[in-house]
Amino acid sequence: MDTPLRLEVIVASTRPGRFAPVVADWFLRTARARAEFDIGVLDLVEIPLPVDLTETSEVVWFRERLAAADAFVAVTSEYNHGYPASLKTALDSAKHEWRAKPIGFVSYGGMSGGLRAVEQLRQVVAEIHMVSVRESVSFHRAKKQFDAEGNTGDGAAIDGAERMLGQLAWWGRVLREARATDPYPG
Repeated sequence: MDTPLRLEVIVASTRPGRFAPVVADWFLRTARARAEFDIGVLDLVEIPLPVDLTETSEVVWFRERLAAADAFVAVTSEYNHGYPASLKTALDSAKHEWRAKPIGFVSYGGMSGGLRAVEQLRQVVAEIHMVSVRESVSFHRAKKQFDAEGNTGDGAAIDGAERMLGQLAWWGRVLREARATDPYPG
């Protein structure tokens, strides 16, 4: 299949004054440089998903976007050793649309760089039958890692993004073909 993989980048933070756009924009520039992906953005600040998980027109639209995707990346902050409630709501707002699809993580925060949030997310995405890729991107003391134009000189993050995107492409191709020829039994 030579068709580009549909990669949806989920921007998790919805807090006022959030740093998420800086991190997400950097990652999107990195990902868009790779021809194997057709990239969309699901910024949760713009998608009013109800926390009581009722079905609304926004939820239906969100599920349709998820169903059409081949892979995902969650750009997430860390709040109180965990990930944002908006991301949990997003994960819980769909079920079958997530299954047998890979996900990678770009995290940011203070000293931990969001790694505690990612470790929790790995457990949650396994439960909804997703494949969490091994490589991830983490920005420790994130606000100090970017210049005024939103670029970073963090070599580990730059390398991690390339490795993660390579793994997402591999898993995305393999799982897309598998879903087409032998539907996932979950």
